[in-house]
Amino acid sequence: MAPLFRMLVAQTLGELRIRWRTPAFSLTNLALPVLFFTFFGLPVARETFPNGVSVGAYLLASFAAYAVGSVMVYGFGIGVATERGMKVDLLMRATPLPPAIAILAKVLNALAFSLLSVVVLIVYGIVVGGVRQDLTVWINVTVRLLAGSLPFVALGFAIGYSAGPHVAPALANLIFLPLAFASGLFMPLDRLPGFVQRIAPYLPTYHYGQLAWSAVGVPSEPLLTSLAWLAGYTALFMALTMRAYRREQSLKFA
Repeated sequence: MAPLFRMLVAQTLGELRIRWRTPAFSLTNLALPVLFFTFFGLPVARETFPNGVSVGAYLLASFAAYAVGSVMVYGFGIGVATERGMKVDLLMRATPLPPAIAILAKVLNALAFSLLSVVVLIVYGIVVGGVRQDLTVWINVTVRLLAGSLPFVALGFAIGYSAGPHVAPALANLIFLPLAFASGLFMPLDRLPGFVQRIAPYLPTYHYGQLAWSAVGVPSEPLLTSLAWLAGYTALFMALTMRAYRREQSLKFA
């Protein structure tokens, strides 16, 4: 157990260093949620909805969901595709590192980076936007989003094993950005076109957003409903990942 734990720690720290030294990943995932809140949130941060919920808190929760989801989708999608393109996956087979440890290190790295991204965003919203909520509310939002991010981990792996390093960034954008917009993460759902409102309840990002919105007081679906939808999408994306992985392995080692 001790050698495996040391392997996990070393691999996780290595993954963190790689991600932090990649500005296209680190700066983008830290800066974009803050930038989106600046454009969409700051002008209305001190307003309230008719039900008394803070507009600023709603948008901070929304962009926190976007921040965590994007770290997972882009981090795993582009990262795995890049490693495949550089044959890192083949090199890893020649090391004593178990595949499960390598995957767990990537997940822990993504969770750590997601936590940092959410903290930066919330602090910015409080200091610059004047959004006021109890600390327990923001802790609840953060814990829910980190715990509920598994579908986007699986989606990232599915993209990473399905596309090459040059295609994966475009594919991740093509999938995740429309999901985020259509689920109400950038603006309240009732301000989107009617056909989008009808589609939204079937999207994983919608139910992911519900986890965060309910924590800041927005009337939302029951927690178990959100978790059930997210679990279903996790199973779907994992099935797609395994199919893409097995296809690639059969081509490499046939």
